[in-house]
Amino acid sequence: MAETATIPTLVVHDRSTLPALTLDVLRRAVALSGFDPAPAQLRMAPRPRPLRRAADRVGNPRLAAVLILVYPILDKLYFTLMRRPEYEGVHSGQISLPGGSREGDETFEQTALRESREEVGVTAPVQVIGALTPIYVPPSDFEIHPIVGTLPQRPTLKADPGEVAEIIEAPLSILLDEQLKGSEELRRDGFTFTVGYYRVGSHKVWGATAAILSELEARLQRALQEN
Repeated sequence: MAETATIPTLVVHDRSTLPALTLDVLRRAVALSGFDPAPAQLRMAPRPRPLRRAADRVGNPRLAAVLILVYPILDKLYFTLMRRPEYEGVHSGQISLPGGSREGDETFEQTALRESREEVGVTAPVQVIGALTPIYVPPSDFEIHPIVGTLPQRPTLKADPGEVAEIIEAPLSILLDEQLKGSEELRRDGFTFTVGYYRVGSHKVWGATAAILSELEARLQRALQEN
């Protein structure tokens, strides 16, 4: 891991008038049984793009895990995002969840926790409450496994400047605010995609990260309805 340096942190203030989300609602949302994630993932995923790897694609996908880390700031729940540096690659400058490639015989939980420690300096013991549905990313041939964890208090975040250009602390309620969602056309490699996104401060969260968060959003909505 590179030597840590001062990396800007954007805290997006929670101005929502929606019902407050609690850790109990989050736990029930992640633990839902009989939940079909596909409609939620497709709603915010780039279109057209498959969520699962084609059966005739040669070889195996690269495996990765990301962490949705939820914790309180004052009396509201927040989670951590990060903006990646600009580089020669398909995910240059994008907003993502902390995470990365699985190493050796790690579990996906171990990968998510290790990557979060390396990228944004999360050293406090995270309580893992479950996992969301894996999602496939065709441009990089990655299968991403989202892990959801919590901390009882706000962590001290220290970014690796080689991996992170900005840390973003976003209110969990942002997922439920319809005014902060949108879509636009994106052209890449000669193809045009319709891209759904969440507006987080001045940033747009799209791609696999938006699809992962959309599943969590749908689970939270269901848990609130069943409360």
